[in-house]
Amino acid sequence: MRIIASPELDRFRAECRDWLAGNVPRGPIPIDGEALRDFDLAWQRRQYEGGWAGVSWPKDYGGRGLSVIEQLIWLEEYARAGAPQSRSMFVALSHAGPTLIVRGSEAQKQRHLLPILKGEENWCQGFSEPGAGSDLASLKCRAVVDGDELVVTGTKIWTTYGHLARWQELLVRTDPGETRHRGLSWVICDMHAPGLEVRPIRTMSGPSHFAQCFYDEVRIPVANVVGGLNNGWQVAMTTLGFERGTGTVMHQIELAETVDALIAEARTRPARSGQGRLIDEEGVAGELATLRMEVMALRSLTAASISRGMSEAVPGAEGNVVALYFGELTRRVHGAALDLLGPAALARSGAHDWAFRYLESFKWAIGGGTSDIRRNTIGERLLGLPREPRAI
Repeated sequence: MRIIASPELDRFRAECRDWLAGNVPRGPIPIDGEALRDFDLAWQRRQYEGGWAGVSWPKDYGGRGLSVIEQLIWLEEYARAGAPQSRSMFVALSHAGPTLIVRGSEAQKQRHLLPILKGEENWCQGFSEPGAGSDLASLKCRAVVDGDELVVTGTKIWTTYGHLARWQELLVRTDPGETRHRGLSWVICDMHAPGLEVRPIRTMSGPSHFAQCFYDEVRIPVANVVGGLNNGWQVAMTTLGFERGTGTVMHQIELAETVDALIAEARTRPARSGQGRLIDEEGVAGELATLRMEVMALRSLTAASISRGMSEAVPGAEGNVVALYFGELTRRVHGAALDLLGPAALARSGAHDWAFRYLESFKWAIGGGTSDIRRNTIGERLLGLPREPRAI
């Protein structure tokens, strides 16, 4: 791992901090529906106008063309400033945009990258299906080539903000004669296309952030295929590499702040026995210290991953280590909050809605690949262990 520091980077960090201090939206933020999307687009537009959209994206497509280190600094300061999460812009900024930069045609880059940075268009992901979630290679949504168009039939599920998106990164089977990883294509799908129906799904935490998409002979131009027809698995691995690598940097900083908030709660709340403070109970201080150290270890893993990424255009399988650790640690932190705070954690008011955060924490060990899938990938692709037996 290379540790890089310089006066120039210090000045850049100060520049980030100053701009965020004067521009981060304050007050209530919409949590659902079109109001959420409109807020996210407007905030993205403000970042673009301020010169802070696409810090590491190429200048030719609207970005600043800066280094990965400067991108990391921006993300760190962004999270520390309490800036809004990207939410309905996450797929566009962390999936689709980076994938198009390294895999897309020039025409695709020219059409889509600048509207993303300017907050004009957002994206969703169409990968998972009712029978193909963790085992993504078994997907059945098909696309038949008809002249210069693809005709798509099937369904996708757990499409985050699908009902609010303008475009979709869609993975479909374009060669019916092939199975599993072969014969797939990564396609840009217009969410306003005839024959596409999107049904929102309400989650256990309350909001309708997910959706199921139904494709009834939806026609998509063959020109919208990214990376070549039947080469979708390699393109999809590029997409997931971005998500699993640095896609959680801001959330990691928020997780560290959550641990600090829990420690502060333990210092001020009475012990469950009624004697003294909660933090003085046997084992509590040790548990909290362990969580804080685990967050620090996670940040170190991420820094190592970013250091490797500085010499790689496409993220490797190493990002699964970061994603696995983050998903499991997030659940442990919020589970500990409910255990330590007891019934008080169920209050839906105050600076930390612990119950909501606990319910939301489960998604990090599921979305983008479950923890078991990530363990398999680490074992097979990083450690060289024998492949897990596959069902026939």
